[in-house]
Amino acid sequence: MPTQNSETLELPVLGMSCAACQHHVQEALEATVGVESARVDLMAHRANIVYDPDIASPDGLVQAIRSAGYDAVLPREGDQNTSQAESLPLSNERKAYATLIGGTAAMILGMPLGTHSGSADHWMMRLLPILYSMPQSLLRWSLFLLTLILLIWAGRAIYLSALRGLRHGATNMNTLVSLGTGVAFLYSTYSTVFPAPGREVYFDAVLLIIGFLLLGKVLEARAKKRALAALDSLSRLRPVTARKVENGVETMVPLEEVRIGDMVHVLPGERFPVDAEIVDGRTTVNESMLTGESTPQLREAGGRVLAGSLNYDGAVLCRAQSLGESTVLAQITRMVAQAQSSRAPMERLADRASSIFVPVVLTIAAVTFTIWMLASHSLEMAIANTVAVLVIACPCAMGLAVPAALTVAVGRGAQLGVLFKGGEALERLAHVDLIVLDKTGTLTVGHPTLTAIRPYIGYDENELLRMAAAAEEKSNHPLAHAIVDAAKARGLFWLPADNVQVVPGRGIRARVEGYSCLLGNDEFLRESSLRTTDGIPPAKAGITRLWMVLDEMTVGCFDTRDALREDSVSAVATLRALGLRVMMLTGDSAAAAAPIANQVGIAEVEAGLDPLGKLARIRNLQETGLRVAMVGDGINDAGALAQADAGIAMGTGADLAQEAGDVLLLRPLPSSIAASLQLARETLAVMRQNLLWAVGYNMLGIPLAAGLFYPQFHLMLSPWVAAAAMAMSSVSVLSNSLRLRKWQSASPKLSQIALN
Repeated sequence: MPTQNSETLELPVLGMSCAACQHHVQEALEATVGVESARVDLMAHRANIVYDPDIASPDGLVQAIRSAGYDAVLPREGDQNTSQAESLPLSNERKAYATLIGGTAAMILGMPLGTHSGSADHWMMRLLPILYSMPQSLLRWSLFLLTLILLIWAGRAIYLSALRGLRHGATNMNTLVSLGTGVAFLYSTYSTVFPAPGREVYFDAVLLIIGFLLLGKVLEARAKKRALAALDSLSRLRPVTARKVENGVETMVPLEEVRIGDMVHVLPGERFPVDAEIVDGRTTVNESMLTGESTPQLREAGGRVLAGSLNYDGAVLCRAQSLGESTVLAQITRMVAQAQSSRAPMERLADRASSIFVPVVLTIAAVTFTIWMLASHSLEMAIANTVAVLVIACPCAMGLAVPAALTVAVGRGAQLGVLFKGGEALERLAHVDLIVLDKTGTLTVGHPTLTAIRPYIGYDENELLRMAAAAEEKSNHPLAHAIVDAAKARGLFWLPADNVQVVPGRGIRARVEGYSCLLGNDEFLRESSLRTTDGIPPAKAGITRLWMVLDEMTVGCFDTRDALREDSVSAVATLRALGLRVMMLTGDSAAAAAPIANQVGIAEVEAGLDPLGKLARIRNLQETGLRVAMVGDGINDAGALAQADAGIAMGTGADLAQEAGDVLLLRPLPSSIAASLQLARETLAVMRQNLLWAVGYNMLGIPLAAGLFYPQFHLMLSPWVAAAAMAMSSVSVLSNSLRLRKWQSASPKLSQIALN
């Protein structure tokens, strides 16, 4: 468990090629003294490490990775949240094409040697008769030199990676490829130096295997980069400079020179460099990349703008409020990066399989060689089938099956304003049976307005409102805002209250102008042994009532009403269509909750629950075997959100304080609830498809390469065909995962968001 002194470090890891590599690096880090936890991300080639700086050091962590046979570098200042997609092996493209061309040429040159005798010989003899008239020794040595040069140039990194792994007792995909191509090259070299009838050369297979492996890495790198595109887009949103205004003079400065409270001038078409409050001017802003809200938002003096959002049409002067890693943009970027590098429970199955994959394949290859030698007495056939087994096996597909889908889904969710906290959260959400909804701020707008002040006889409305505002101004509850806003609208003034104590789900106590003041609901009064007044009529349906008590005397009440969110009805209907049971738990009165529940179509309603009551009710539902998702505002409902199998916190792009849940909805729309659940289910389906493909490919491909189907069906795989299949297997997994980039919610509100 992390300690108070714990620090977190993100290191780019170089040289990982498959899930076995990921496993070795993670083991090396976790075995390092002082490391509390380590997560290695194969998709982004990075390790996220929590360690005790008094015991371990960043240099020591880098050395631990190097000791496992891989490489790492300490990040430079400002690189912590940047994607490592650019470090992926896109530079292999030229090597891949050159090696494939060389392999094709070697295949043609090898035909006169009998390497690929068959029907192709007939037309090749007619097309290139000069080739068949050349001395075979010249052809063999030409093929040897061509292969040797290309292997040293293009395949050097593969062999060095395998060698480093073996030196540290580790195996990976490069081990299989190096062993397979190495055996084929050495035997072909032997056949070249000591030619004899029946001794074939496999130089073409060696080059095509390396070429297809490199081509697969190129395609895989491109797919990974597309998968990480959402995080890259977020990272690039923040400008690197700002127009700082000091003493009326505007100066373009590096962003690092801006401090909280500084004035910043932002022109139309520019992005806001910091979270800020507009001091002068009026404009519309585009926050779609932060909150998923595609409609431009009006901002004027007093309004808040977010770093990274686009200023559309007005020049505004702003006061900086949050900088650097404290901005909403930085928080979102950090959460997306952490979620993408997290591990889903389904990934544990792939991890277990990957950890033993290479040793099992090596054993199968040894058995294949032995059986073919005994059955055919042909060293050539035994080598060909053994090499095919070694190169067709692909641990990458299994290693990428889950993280590839998770990475794309987290990025797509962020574009829609849905932040998943990690793979485990996403899987749990996909399995829920029951959705529990809070009322205020979830189904309703969460900004109730004061509709009536009902003073007891002898008390003045404005006096009660003024004193209530004094008590409530230090509370963040929506009802408190309604009281304070109404008092300000009437131009009332008040002295600050003392000894303010908020009682969650009940109300507030304070000392106001010498009076002991209590403001709260019916339950709060009953718990305080106080009575409501008989002279005030009962609250109408849909009204939330707040009683006021001064010095143990009930002096009146305030009636408030909250508006239903525009998409609440359709959102609840969508949840039901998804096969979910929907329930409302609220701390509000039954009279206030019932009309809202009837409007949206929720039959199961429990009102008057405090935070502990909600938590207990969710626990009871779980004890019946239900998997429960709780949706709340993330503050008063923190206990319930934590207890639920999946907690969904309603939030806004301007405030990421609601971190109690597993999922954070940046746009507080009920339709986002259904969207998050649909995306989670679709992602889980893609994960299963990927795992099924990865396992099925290897279960079919390895026996086929070993020649298991040859006796009955005469099916065998050439080593280079096996290499092509291996290269395409991991690319197929990534391509299937990339479908999630175009996933679109069925909600009309969310479907307005343009696809990237």
